[in-house]
Amino acid sequence: MTGAADLDTVLGKAVTILRAFRAEDRAVSLAELVRRTGLHKATVHRLSGDLVANRLLERAGGGYRLSGGLFELGMLASLERSLLEVAIPFLQDLYERTHETVHLGVLEGHDVVYLAKIGGHHQAKAPSRTGGRMPLHCTAIGKALLAHAGAGLRREVLSGPLERRTPHTVVAPGILRRQLWRVTETGVAFETEESTAGLACVAAPVLGRDDEPLAAISVAGPVGRFRPETHVTAVRAAAAALAATLTRRALLV
Repeated sequence: MTGAADLDTVLGKAVTILRAFRAEDRAVSLAELVRRTGLHKATVHRLSGDLVANRLLERAGGGYRLSGGLFELGMLASLERSLLEVAIPFLQDLYERTHETVHLGVLEGHDVVYLAKIGGHHQAKAPSRTGGRMPLHCTAIGKALLAHAGAGLRREVLSGPLERRTPHTVVAPGILRRQLWRVTETGVAFETEESTAGLACVAAPVLGRDDEPLAAISVAGPVGRFRPETHVTAVRAAAAALAATLTRRALLV
């Protein structure tokens, strides 16, 4: 869950403009940026020009789009970059075992943020994307993270509104609470068409020395042919191996 930027500061307004862009955007006109941000047209025009000058935006098709400078900054995020560098071999091995879509995600607020997505030519249609986010309660990877998160966060999620993404999304707190308890008992979480129609998924948490959730790994596929239960051992093994490697590296630092 992203926090709102402070619109009383120049930086807050600039961040609001950057966050107004969506994954599906090709180019966004000045008028549309004004509509999405609620900022004055002159402010959006001036700050967009500054963002272009700093390679955070670029002009395209009569409007603006996010620039490669943001990607460069994102790759400097040390924690996520280090985790991704260590995790990639395990994700690749898991893909070779399953030939289904493999995800790596981390906990941020009430969401899972996807750091990696590996899939073949015939991967399942999924709403996930690298750098994107989804609510914790409707994804297997999110449930794996939430089950091992602090009690306070679990209370927040269970007591807040649970968005119904599909007819199968679990929005009853009692049912979700039982699912999370089951995750802690079995070490895996499941999703069947809860985030998007036609998708099934199994995930396992990557736990630190104190059982805090460092990340989670999942395998997803189309409901028609994908059987999540057959991949439990592989997903659990990948998560455990990544956790052991991260713990060993932390002890050497």
